[in-house]
Amino acid sequence: MATGLQRNLKIADQAPPPAARQPGETAVRVRGLSRRFDTRSVLADLNLDIAAGEFVALLGASGCGKSTLLRILSGLDRDISGEVQVPARRAVAFQAPRLMPWKTVWRNVVLGLPGRPDRARALAALDEVGIGHRADQWPKVLSGGEAQRTSLARALVREPDLLLLDEPFAALDALTRIKAQELVGELWQRHGCAVLLVTHDVEEAVLLADRVLVMKDGVIAHEERISLPRPRDVAEPVFARTRGTLLDWLGVRHGAARAH
Repeated sequence: MATGLQRNLKIADQAPPPAARQPGETAVRVRGLSRRFDTRSVLADLNLDIAAGEFVALLGASGCGKSTLLRILSGLDRDISGEVQVPARRAVAFQAPRLMPWKTVWRNVVLGLPGRPDRARALAALDEVGIGHRADQWPKVLSGGEAQRTSLARALVREPDLLLLDEPFAALDALTRIKAQELVGELWQRHGCAVLLVTHDVEEAVLLADRVLVMKDGVIAHEERISLPRPRDVAEPVFARTRGTLLDWLGVRHGAARAH
């Protein structure tokens, strides 16, 4: 049945704390999702469930439909067929921070929120990501890592039940990327929201996620549950085996440390 994007009306106006969420509660439910661009099929009868509080990473070759799925879940693409249920409160952080250069950092954080700009609320979010001291700066003076932290603060200030991350670390240098990955892991554990991370980086997916999905030909072709304790060690043999399995599904030799 062809439907537009549907909101899950069972989600409360204020998210319950992580401890109050019931086991088995679902944040995302997708059934029979298809998306075509002219004659090209990008998503083909895709099914997906994400539990409340679960961290899911989505891998796949360029053009496999990862970002299209994320855009649909965020409400940016409604020309679909199938059933999509997502929380009313959700937020997105993209690869590019997408900051408005004519607004200060704190005003970028609360941009789009209803009511008058709430500086205290923005400062709390900026402090949480470690850049409260940059609140009154202009975006042009921020480093790449600071700009991405501002983007995360803008997502978190919305107190989402679902956080969608579209390759948010891809443009960062190696050291900044590691710090950003650690930050996202800490924020997820603190807030308890469901997370869907779209990435090309297999190591990143295994480091952060409870479950890693591999997309091929517009569907979820493989699922890998990650039971390693946190924080995770890339030198751990189980970590290496898991990474190798995912690389196999992506058509990359085991010798490659990362899939790009």
